[in-house]
Amino acid sequence: MTLELSNCTYGYRRWKQPVLQDFSYALPDGLTVLLGPNGAGKSTLLRLAASVTKPQRGHITLSGAPAGTSAYRRAVAWMPQDIVPMPTLTAREYVAYIGWLKGMPRADAWKQARRALARVQLTDKTDARTGQLSGGQLRRVGVAGALVHGAKFLLLDEPTAGMDPYQRRVFRDILRGLTDDVRVLLSTHDVADLAEEADHVTVMYGGTILHHGNTRTFLTHTPPGTVEGRAAEAAYTALLRSRGVAA
Repeated sequence: MTLELSNCTYGYRRWKQPVLQDFSYALPDGLTVLLGPNGAGKSTLLRLAASVTKPQRGHITLSGAPAGTSAYRRAVAWMPQDIVPMPTLTAREYVAYIGWLKGMPRADAWKQARRALARVQLTDKTDARTGQLSGGQLRRVGVAGALVHGAKFLLLDEPTAGMDPYQRRVFRDILRGLTDDVRVLLSTHDVADLAEEADHVTVMYGGTILHHGNTRTFLTHTPPGTVEGRAAEAAYTALLRSRGVAA
């Protein structure tokens, strides 16, 4: 399975410069971290890949099948920056509802919701109201909502924003446990914590790709003499500065 954007152009205002222009990208296996300053086009890429918005030009396909079809939407899950709780629903009801919206029979959605919550280590919160969950727990419910319908591609927009260090560690461990059968594209500003753990790193700026490759290749951009533990941050900064960008 390959999720691919081919020569896509998209802009929010027709009289302004497009955010992405003739943009092509294929999501590799495993966990890919998507880096870039605000306005780089990361969220636009995720929304297009999730078929939430359509390109003005170009094509988005999943193993040749066009975006927007029911099969595409079933295989691709998108988690935006803000997960809104439904205070009257339990975690299991919330996840099952997402499965139903994706076309699952109610009975199957209800059954798979428990399994999906177990995969994100929330078995003990199955019957808790979503309005009572912490921000980190609610984001894990969002991931469970992606897993309940058997998504093979998980698109996450700033999922660790606002989490404390422990919550980020738990969340990252959960993602690593999913990548045997799910491809993950994760947009983040948390460079130091996440880049070394990724299989691949994509760096964007101004709607273009500055780097796309495995983590080892990304870290070759780290300047000599960098303090231990800051290799990813230094590599990212060096890539931006190579284009005359102040990181």
